[in-house]
Amino acid sequence: MTTRVTIEGLFAGVVEVHWPGKPPSAIRKRPLSQTVSVTEGGLDGDMQADLTVHGGRDKALHHYPGEHYAVWCHELARDDLVPGGFGENITTTGLTEETVCIGDVFALGTARVQISQGRQPCWKLNSYTADDRMAWRFQKTGRTGWYYRILAPGEVGVGATLTLIDRPCPEWSVARVTRARLTRRISRQDAGTLADLAELANGWRDAFARLAQGNRQEDTAKRLQGS
Repeated sequence: MTTRVTIEGLFAGVVEVHWPGKPPSAIRKRPLSQTVSVTEGGLDGDMQADLTVHGGRDKALHHYPGEHYAVWCHELARDDLVPGGFGENITTTGLTEETVCIGDVFALGTARVQISQGRQPCWKLNSYTADDRMAWRFQKTGRTGWYYRILAPGEVGVGATLTLIDRPCPEWSVARVTRARLTRRISRQDAGTLADLAELANGWRDAFARLAQGNRQEDTAKRLQGS
């Protein structure tokens, strides 16, 4: 298990109008060359256009594995997809959705952060990448990256380290939880467990609670049909 990686890129953006007649977005992130403060809201200077679906406590920072870019470029026959290109704040090599878990606590420079959920991309990713199936591709492949909440503020710069310091939920990899959230294929027991998982983002906990309840209702209907 990789417990320490180097921060290869930090990115921040401001709210802009990218598409006439459509809502603005801060998906275009520019690379940061200086050390930057990490606050409860994320990187100092980074913005989100719609706080109902972006940002907030449970989605303060988005981390995307740098190694995914080469795969995307190969699969899509493109050479213009580079780190920062999916609207993330952090890129590294050595950590993926399969190797990190919900609840993982990392030292990010002098800050402390915790993985809260995977990413569920929207239409803005499609528009920004000029690929109307990009959000679907993220969900289909599981190459979504993940979000952090900020446990303690600090500072971070490119070249600093991201070090794993605690793993309270080793059985719940980001890949496993994100796949369950996006496909809704999950057992009643597991959905109930995730609904009660304090380390998971509140919005996803609520979604799993609904799935657990829905599965219970489905099981009840099947029992009644078989009686």
